[in-house]
Amino acid sequence: MFESYLKPFKVSKSNLIRVGPEKDGGYIIHKDTIQYTKKIVSLGLNDDWEFEKSFLKKNKICSVVAYDHTINKKFWFRRFLLDCKNFFLLKKIKINQIIDIFKFIDYYFFFKKNIHYQIKVGQNSNEVNLKKILQKFNKEYEILLKIDIEGDEYKILSDIKNFSKFINTILIEFHDIDNNEKKNFIKNFIFENKIFKLIHIHGNNYSIDSNGNPNCIELTFVNSDIFPDLNIKSDYDYPINGLDYPNLKRRKDCELKFE
Repeated sequence: MFESYLKPFKVSKSNLIRVGPEKDGGYIIHKDTIQYTKKIVSLGLNDDWEFEKSFLKKNKICSVVAYDHTINKKFWFRRFLLDCKNFFLLKKIKINQIIDIFKFIDYYFFFKKNIHYQIKVGQNSNEVNLKKILQKFNKEYEILLKIDIEGDEYKILSDIKNFSKFINTILIEFHDIDNNEKKNFIKNFIFENKIFKLIHIHGNNYSIDSNGNPNCIELTFVNSDIFPDLNIKSDYDYPINGLDYPNLKRRKDCELKFE
């Protein structure tokens, strides 16, 4: 059971839309986010930019800046060899699996028009911090900030408040939430950043505890300066039918309960 601070504020279901696939990589946003966003800043990329691709189909003037130090030529070479091996072992025989073997081609064309920086996000001297990433933007509410950096999200949370007037939406995946210290990081972030209101929560069912609770959650925050009427806590059941889908399709989605 989750503490009450993780219960989202209520947004009409007609104003909530899913962008991206009906599996891992899709996110729930407020539909008006689309008109405000001029730039998607994605921290963490891996081999999945389906959300970004889907968003750009809805907003033709938007573009993407991504940061991920793990995605490079060596990554694609290793991935291609492994995929070919699995193909010959008959582990990749469906048409979508075969197409996925050549994902590096999609990467090339997508980031020919957009930008991918091969650098780690963090606070060390050889990393790039959030201040350096966001200080180049100067238009109000132009940024959708997407964060999925496998646990390093806790290192950059305190910097977000300094750029609140430029961010319309935050999509963030919090990992290892069974750790009390990290729970406190999330709680403090929510209470200290009053301008950002939580409007959606989804449990990632890739990693669950013995009680069926997720160890990783996906949260959607919006800037209350442009979404001011968020005063009532949601009474929806989570996951929301027709919007939320399990990250791992062969496993039941996580039902979330609140105090």
